[in-house]
This record gives sequence, C-alpha cells and structure tokens, in this order.
Amino acid sequence: MRKNARLLAASIAALSLFAAACGGDDSGSSSEVIAGIAFDTGGRGDGTFNDSAATGGERAASELGVEIKELEAAVDEDRKANLELLAGDGAQVIVGVGFMFTDPMTEVAAANPDIHFGIVDSVVDAPNVSSLLFAANQGSFLVGAAAALKSESGQIGFIGGQEIDLIKAFEAGYTAGAKYVNPDIVVNVKYLGPAGDNSAWGNVAGAKEIAAGWYAAGADIIYTAAGGSGAGTIEAAIEAGKWAIGVDSDQYLTSGDEAAQAVILTSMIKRVDVAVFETIKASVNGDKSGGIKMFDLSNDGVGYSTSGGYVDEFVDQLEEIKAKIVAGEIEVPSMP
Repeated sequence: MRKNARLLAASIAALSLFAAACGGDDSGSSSEVIAGIAFDTGGRGDGTFNDSAATGGERAASELGVEIKELEAAVDEDRKANLELLAGDGAQVIVGVGFMFTDPMTEVAAANPDIHFGIVDSVVDAPNVSSLLFAANQGSFLVGAAAALKSESGQIGFIGGQEIDLIKAFEAGYTAGAKYVNPDIVVNVKYLGPAGDNSAWGNVAGAKEIAAGWYAAGADIIYTAAGGSGAGTIEAAIEAGKWAIGVDSDQYLTSGDEAAQAVILTSMIKRVDVAVFETIKASVNGDKSGGIKMFDLSNDGVGYSTSGGYVDEFVDQLEEIKAKIVAGEIEVPSMP
C-alpha cells in the first residue's frame, strides 16, 4: 500500500524534509530510489499543471516503489533552494515543474552531475537534464476545432497568462484550429500580464472580468491558458451560462464541482503526469541521460478530453483532424 507525504516549503528556514514510504511491488531495487518534485508557486491544488505533475509522482510511488519528496516554492528565491534541498536530501532524480526553474536548475544540475534532473516546459542544455516539452499548439488546435464546431455565435475567446512564447503557442494552435473549421470565426485574445508578471498565473478576478465582458458581447466559448487564473473564466461561464475550455488537466474531472462541470466543454490535456513518471522511471532503470523529450499528438503527450460528453458528436471529426496533424497533412503554427 502506498503512503504519500508532502512537504510544503513556506519558507526555507522552516523546512523539514520528510518522505512518503512506499510499499512497492516485488521489484525491490527501486525502493531505494528517492525522487524529488519541486513545484512552483501555487503548487498542488491548482487543478491543472501542478496537480498533473503530482499525479505523475504518485504513479511512480505506486508502480515503481520509489520514495517521493515534494517541495513547493512560496517565493521566487525558493526555486533554487528547493532544488538544492532535494539534492542534499538524497534525491537521485529531481523534476522542476515549470519554465521558471530554468536558471536555478542550470546552476544546481551543474553542481550535481550525478543527479538526473527533469524540467517541464523549458530546455536546460546539460547532460544530466531531461527537458520535457509539449506540443501544446497541437492539443490547442484540437480544442480550437471543437470550439468552432460547438459555437453558435461564431465568436470565441482565448485568455493567456504571461504574454510569452510558451503561451502564445496555445493561442496560435487554438486560433488555427478554430479557423480550420470556420474561417470566419472571431477569436478574441487577451493576456493577463507581460513576460515576468507572475501574478498572471493566479489572477482569477482578472480572467473573470475579461471572460464576463466577452460573454456579454456574444462570445460563447473561452479557452484559458493561465494556470490558476482559469478558475475565473469558469466562474464567468457559470454565471453567463456559456462554455469554458480547461487546460493541462481534464478540468471537468479535477473541478469536483457540478456547476463547473456543466460548463467545461473540453480540456486541452498536457500529459505532465506522463512526463514526470517517465523521467522517474528512466532513473529507476539507470538511464540518467538528458536531452529534449517531446510529448505531442503522435505519442498522446497532448490531446483533448471528452468528459461530460459535450463534444461526443464531434469526436470523429476531431480524430480525423488529429490524424492529419500526426501525418503532417496539417501544419500547426506555434506562434500567432
């Protein structure tokens, strides 16, 4: 039976590392492997990105018998410190969840060449770092197509977090997918903050205000790629009786709220859980090589959800589009 434990770093001085002991299967050797997961600010409970990473760690504990240690950044300075704390506490593999770990991991990985690191949504050019990248533009193309197929008004929207290339890929794919289905569809676009504005990932009120305005003006579906800010779009959708599209995880399932489930049309699934699990598994199997690991439609690293049944009538069309993307017949843009 697996027993999970979580370490929350509210401040570096107050940290007290502890671990979850995992009863494994009969493999035995993996029980000696310690895997660390360093969450960014916000961490567990966001219902999307970080929770997906946590699921990957839980799967590793259950299936591989590894010991999982988790740290969560409370402030920016915690990122490097948490990586160092995990390294010092015996972790043989450490995953940093999010591009904000790029600079800290570059330093910590160089100082710990015998530890295997993984970073989500960024590239660290080091022999012991696996850069875990996702073709979010491809998954976003599919939910954009779903939005265009479902929309009755011919007007939809996209709300991004920070206006950076990573999130622009979501916008580009979404808009392209919608216009592939309906060239005349109107796609409203707005970002919650410029590059470097970390409040953009937790600006629930800001997302709600934008979404409410668009719904009132005629948009009937809005896709938000802005971390925890997306809760604001869902709130606005509930109040307006319109649709929202989730991101990273299947937010229909993670919301746990009937009102939210009634308005979440679909979600763009980014399998951060698979990336985290595969990185830990590689270390358990003795493979600590770095390099870029791409998760896209061809390996189901991204996709769309069907929970709720709201896009069931379009699944055949969406699967046909997916097949064309995988075959290279549709080229999905990564920038607007």
